[in-house]
Amino acid sequence: MVQVLWTSLVLLITFRESVSQEVKCYSRFDNGDCGDLLGEVTIEDCCLNPHYGYIGADGKCKFCGPASWSEWTPWGRCSVPCKEGVSQRRRECQGRGKCTLNSSLEELQKLTLETKVCIEPDCCPEHGQWSKWGEWQPCSATCEKGMRKRMRTCTEPPPRCGSSCEGPSEEEEHCLVDRVCPTHGGWSNWESWQPCSGTCAREDLPRPTQRRYRSCSNPPPSSVPPGDECPGLGSETRTCDELPSCPVNGNWGPWGPPSSCSVTCGVGVNEMLRQCDNPATKHGGLPCSGSNKDTQICNTKNHCPVDGQWSQWGTWEECKSNRGNIKCRKIGGQQRRQRWCEHTGFGGLTCEGKITDYRPCFDIKSCYFDSKLSEWSEWSHCEPPCGEGVKRTRERKCIPNLSEYPEAIGYPIKAKAYFEGKPKVNCTLLKDTKETLACIKVPLCDT
Repeated sequence: MVQVLWTSLVLLITFRESVSQEVKCYSRFDNGDCGDLLGEVTIEDCCLNPHYGYIGADGKCKFCGPASWSEWTPWGRCSVPCKEGVSQRRRECQGRGKCTLNSSLEELQKLTLETKVCIEPDCCPEHGQWSKWGEWQPCSATCEKGMRKRMRTCTEPPPRCGSSCEGPSEEEEHCLVDRVCPTHGGWSNWESWQPCSGTCAREDLPRPTQRRYRSCSNPPPSSVPPGDECPGLGSETRTCDELPSCPVNGNWGPWGPPSSCSVTCGVGVNEMLRQCDNPATKHGGLPCSGSNKDTQICNTKNHCPVDGQWSQWGTWEECKSNRGNIKCRKIGGQQRRQRWCEHTGFGGLTCEGKITDYRPCFDIKSCYFDSKLSEWSEWSHCEPPCGEGVKRTRERKCIPNLSEYPEAIGYPIKAKAYFEGKPKVNCTLLKDTKETLACIKVPLCDT
């Protein structure tokens, strides 16, 4: 029955996304990212495996499994570099279907975006100011043209909190020296290599060589004032290494038969191999270009197992005891709640854990108690999580004084006891109190 319902759900969602739509199918989905591309198939064939992901026309990676919320992202950077601002984190619905139904825009913002106050160190960066330029340093050349520079310091005043001064700390300009510089000799470009001294290499003789030349004429050295001659030699010799036996370039042989499909359910790949032996590379010839391996997508048409997922816990049932009526008495009872393993199909694993949960309790429904004020609650997250008028709150409430009840009950192992039911409390003198603070520097909502 579960398998039939799951198949109907898959077919309904697939129909909405267009069964015939070709998508890129991936064998790995990791928190919104697709990896290990298998090829292009229909959404229905790709999602035969609920652990796969696919990328459709919108370019986004989507999950084949049932819809569920992703993990919250880490809290983002504070909206200000110093003092008080806000930080945000997000999550998204991943999978096929919807995580929540008929939710308003404001409710969806609360489900996908959270904002909290952050306080950075109070030291805010401040730019420094430059001192006056120092004197020009001596010219870098001893004849004709050179360069000189001057400097300034970021000290009037110095920057604060890791900032700096805007602009360069050094300045350069051209300078002239009233003296003619000597012209040093420079080599011309190398001439072309002369022909090799032989047409092939023999094992019983030295390898043939070739020479090339250059001249000290680009420019020639000056005589008044005297310039330096060109350093190095005006000729060079090399061996003719290109004369061995003629090379034979490699060529691919035929493709071998394809391997079996890499998976037993859903979509996978099979592999074909070939050899560079038609002919093989010889005497320094070029190897075969391309890969010796090729893959193609294969479809088993078998649905992969769908592992079960626990539903949310149901509400706690009435607090009862096998010792009779325990209402308004300091006699403990027990409550239970249940959950269900959903989506299991096609031989998938059932949910791990217990289907029923129990806890000790006291029945205080409509019982009369003295009142007291609770401790202040923790500050709430900023609401709404974006836009204007964002606030956070904490509160103290008038609550029943339950100090005469034990905190833990049970045999042989004691556990924390819970109170079930709404008691009657006289809160005439003790009123609920709420404090509200504005959240500042909150980013605007996405449009």
